Amino acid sequence: MVPTLFSGLVDDASLLPPSLISLSDAVAKHVEHREAWFAGLLGPLLIPASLISVEVPQRDLPVALVGDVALSAMPIVVEKLRATGAVIFHLEAPVARRGEDPQPGLADLRTLTEQDKDLQVYAEIPLSWGLLGALDTVAECRAASLRIAPKFRVGGLAAELFPTPVELAAVICACRDRELPFRLAAGLRHAIRHTDPETGFTHHGFLNVVAAGILAAEGAEVAEVAEVLAATHPLPLVEPCRRRRDETRPLFVGFGAASVVEPLTELIRLGLINGGPE
Repeated sequence: MVPTLFSGLVDDASLLPPSLISLSDAVAKHVEHREAWFAGLLGPLLIPASLISVEVPQRDLPVALVGDVALSAMPIVVEKLRATGAVIFHLEAPVARRGEDPQPGLADLRTLTEQDKDLQVYAEIPLSWGLLGALDTVAECRAASLRIAPKFRVGGLAAELFPTPVELAAVICACRDRELPFRLAAGLRHAIRHTDPETGFTHHGFLNVVAAGILAAEGAEVAEVAEVLAATHPLPLVEPCRRRRDETRPLFVGFGAASVVEPLTELIRLGLINGGPE
């Protein structure tokens, strides 16, 4: 009942900070969501790698590892998780802090994917110095048949962590030019771009990004993509998405949400997903 355009868009980030939910509770809720009519919207359950050192899920379920431990420890964590029968969709791992050279971290991730060719890896690349060179490196890895793609943070606890529409549009177009699918993290609280009344930070909307990915894939320039990302009214976003409901989503792989019901509710209100069975 979820249109193809939104298939697997929202990862379950209920275990990520600042959440206090237990792994067993998160697994139970995720399984419940996967049995619901809106299961098609869901990506995997995101699990911090450090949590696997203490506890592992007891059900076979789709999961993704978020690398919050040393990269050298990740193969052990992956094998421990695989032993439970879990289906590992992907691994997300930062390659550098903001302002640091991302190339050494990318080299480590390349080694990991060379050793484990079944593992899809998303390299979290800071939106700062060295970005375009890092994207070139990721493209080279993919040309060598390695399963690496970029991930970017578009929010945080400081204003400078929120890229402007023009900055994000340039990144999306750079990924388009290199044929790189990408994931996003942080800041995507609602479907439409908005300003948080408590912090004053302006957040990107996940529907803005879906629409921007569609436009970029059609060959639009940075300025055109930025205009879509800057939209604060649903109309210029809803209609392009409605027309492409039955098509595969280009470029934008997905994002994590603490509550998968919230983006679902917004998509229903916008008329892009039906409200489920009566």
